[in-house]
Amino acid sequence: MSRFYKNVRFLAALLIAGSILPAAAMAKLFDPETFTLSNGMQVVVISNHRAPVVQHMVWYKVGSADEAPGESGIAHLLEHLMFKGTDNQKPGEFSAAVARNGGQENAFTSYDHTAYYQTIAKDRLEMVMRMEADRMTHLLITPKQVAPERNVVLEERRMRVDNNPSSQLREEVNAALYLNYPYRRPVIGWEHEIKALNVDTILAFYKRHYAPNNALLIVEGDITVAELKPLAEKYYGVIPRGPDIVRERTIEPPAGADRRLELESERVTQPGWSRRYLAPSYHYGDTRQAYALQVLAEIIGGGPSSRLHKKLVVDDAIALSAGAFYDAEDIGPSVFGFYAAPKPGVEMAKLEAAVMHEVDGVLQTGVTDQEVAGAIDRMRNAAVLAKDDFGTAAQAFGAALTSGGTIDQVENWLQEIEKVTPASVAAAAKSVLQGTHSVTAELLPKPQS
Repeated sequence: MSRFYKNVRFLAALLIAGSILPAAAMAKLFDPETFTLSNGMQVVVISNHRAPVVQHMVWYKVGSADEAPGESGIAHLLEHLMFKGTDNQKPGEFSAAVARNGGQENAFTSYDHTAYYQTIAKDRLEMVMRMEADRMTHLLITPKQVAPERNVVLEERRMRVDNNPSSQLREEVNAALYLNYPYRRPVIGWEHEIKALNVDTILAFYKRHYAPNNALLIVEGDITVAELKPLAEKYYGVIPRGPDIVRERTIEPPAGADRRLELESERVTQPGWSRRYLAPSYHYGDTRQAYALQVLAEIIGGGPSSRLHKKLVVDDAIALSAGAFYDAEDIGPSVFGFYAAPKPGVEMAKLEAAVMHEVDGVLQTGVTDQEVAGAIDRMRNAAVLAKDDFGTAAQAFGAALTSGGTIDQVENWLQEIEKVTPASVAAAAKSVLQGTHSVTAELLPKPQS
């Protein structure tokens, strides 16, 4: 089972843009119900009775951006350790029970949250709730568990980062883009800091953050509130409340210079170019711009009908791919970016100039009523289709609620998108895409000697 961290903004390779449709883009489609247990744990129920299956998710309001300086990777390592057994479960017993009962499970760590989930038949839901609640409080964290799992994470880093030029460049880009905010550290951690993590540090992190009042339970599928509430109270409601957590984050200072990075490697078979700008999110900076920036990303680089694709890929035929990306869900400053992959023989300078010509066009003349209307229509259609994608609702609400959002914010996303105007898109573009705060990155094959 792969338990490598998931990061909404940077999971995609350098040459592939993330989806511009935010996690919270499911307006008025799911009609969830919610209640809160006496120990402070919020529960969200998303009923979908088309099949006798449920997805059970426990989200913790802690991610790698909540780690102390010098302890990078601790959130991700703890995610691994959650599968190593408890006072009541042998190592691997949870995973074996899920598989034996025909289910699937996994977990992921990002900057702002950590989540564990199982997809299983409805009549096996109580089993996974019992086992998940058990490891919220009774996890075994001993040298016997930590040492081998730390080595697994180190090997994971070697395979996915150290041996991957695009991942190496991505780490360098993040470190250059964020001067002070903890998003500059890799979710998986720096190698020397992973090696230094010990039992006491990990145990303290677990006891502080893994508590019901710092967690969120979401169950999507063939379930109702009336059916779930007694189970939630039975297994999660009896767990004592933990310390109240205030997620203190640093402030990102204004950048004084654009930055440019190049990485050459003999392993690069397809060159790539990207440029990133810090941008507001739903929770940081000028939050009013978040919806306009989503529409801007769709117009300029959201797919086959976008300006970048039509100009660089179709009309001029100088790029294999080109687009834009933006995610509004972050607790801290987000990123608005562009990417392109040149066709063989196309100079990177020519590709960059072509991308920025389209960006400058938006900055100088804005966008049209027709472009805004078309973008909103495509985003609306994508939101409607998402209702048929089992598990999407749980992901949407989990990402939003663990980042400071609300159920209403998720449900009302489309209404807010429909308020976006050409003027608000132009204003957001000028605010974000001008000034000295960009990071440009080039991934290049190493010249033959």
